[in-house]
Amino acid sequence: MPPDSLLESAKLAFATLEQARDAFTPSFSPRETGTITTVSTGIATVVGLPNVGYEELIQFPGNLYGIAFNVDEVEIGVVLLGEYSHLHTGDEVTRTGRVMDVAVGEELLGRVIDPLGRPLDNKSSITTRKRLPIERDAKAIMDRSPVTVPMQTGIKVIDALVPVGRGQRELILGDRQTGKTAIAVDAILNQKGQNVLCLYCAIGQRASAVAKVIAELRDGGAMDYTVVMVSEGNDAPGLAYIAPYAATSIAEHFMESGRDVLIVYDDLTQHARAYRELSLLLRRPPGREAFPGDIFYIHSRLLERATHVTKELGGGSLTAFPIIETEAQDIAAYIPTNLISITDGQLYLSPTLFELGILPAVDVAKSVSRVGGKAQLAAYHDIAGNLKLAYSQFEELESFSRFGSRLDDNTRKIITHGQRIRACLQQTEFAPVAVIDQITVLLALTNGLFDSVPLEKMREAQQVLCAASKQMTSEVRERLMSNHKLDDADRDVILKIAGSTLAPFQKKP
Repeated sequence: MPPDSLLESAKLAFATLEQARDAFTPSFSPRETGTITTVSTGIATVVGLPNVGYEELIQFPGNLYGIAFNVDEVEIGVVLLGEYSHLHTGDEVTRTGRVMDVAVGEELLGRVIDPLGRPLDNKSSITTRKRLPIERDAKAIMDRSPVTVPMQTGIKVIDALVPVGRGQRELILGDRQTGKTAIAVDAILNQKGQNVLCLYCAIGQRASAVAKVIAELRDGGAMDYTVVMVSEGNDAPGLAYIAPYAATSIAEHFMESGRDVLIVYDDLTQHARAYRELSLLLRRPPGREAFPGDIFYIHSRLLERATHVTKELGGGSLTAFPIIETEAQDIAAYIPTNLISITDGQLYLSPTLFELGILPAVDVAKSVSRVGGKAQLAAYHDIAGNLKLAYSQFEELESFSRFGSRLDDNTRKIITHGQRIRACLQQTEFAPVAVIDQITVLLALTNGLFDSVPLEKMREAQQVLCAASKQMTSEVRERLMSNHKLDDADRDVILKIAGSTLAPFQKKP
């Protein structure tokens, strides 16, 4: 190439470079960094972040995040959200300028995730279009509607005697190994085909116990409409603390789109202990049983988010089943009494009933639903209205009959009928009963058709009766599922089917 051409090319390149230099405007984004001073079990102390906000996310080395919990004048107490063994004193940390949030959307259905939204089921990564903060204000009173639609659990003793409505908060409490999780799983399994989405939030549970629950949900076909959030017992306490809030934000997203949602917190005892551990490590002043003074507040702000919203806001609902573990049947302990006062009723599981093989071990006398019959189908309400009173009278007379005193015929009839009530309310684990079958069994029970059936044949008689209930016409079934009272014609149809079905099982006088 001639020298003149080389010179022209060099001039052109220099002019282009000069134009690019003149057009470039440097942009600076301020980045506030700090330094770790101490690392402890699940927490870290940081200095050098003067403008950090309360509950702001802070990024640590290794893509680890933490939440600013204690914002003091000089240092910040941070709750770590994950494995922290690689952190050292002197490591650099950075502000993110945002609060903790979680991915929400239909893509989460059928998945098992951790509180940070990361998949735990060895499937593909989860990509959603929306994220919500885990801490959100509860709906205002004027945005709420009364609880009137039943949340059918498929468990006869609950649906008949302690009914739960969509938008209610019903506490499940009892000693360990009394069947608390089984009741919650039964309720989730029963939502198949009911257009109800479910979330199961395991807080500080053993991995084997969570795996068993997931297996039961898969076998029952419930994972199609369920999200499972897991915080294992060996995870950082910060993950156990944020788990129920993250799960509730996912549930609220579905509720705000007009869906009915059921969420299970298993269990809030572990959540309270994780918060106590974090608070003591952060040197917050302890209160009763070493729990911090705001332990009531962290649960009340969580459960207040469960509600039934107005039609103007979509008409969705969020029903909460928090689980609490008691010790030595002490329901007057600190955390249980807190949760009882926050919720709209409780299901108490008695270890005495459990040891006797009366399952589910729901103690009817100590269980209550403050929504009551308003959350029951009208046909249900007509049938089961006096069932709780009859059962309570039986339990009282049964305790007296153990003294061996002679009983009159009327007392003997009450005890015989009560034994059949108890037998009818029993059912096996992970086998929810459909509404029509429950109504058929309970109507036959209240009309005394089971009183002459031997106790050892009660389970078989119920199974045969449930199978026979399919003989009803579609018109009768629709009326029973609607909110219309049970009329005499429908009652006669059911009793006729029950009478002919139970006749082979009844003892002849």
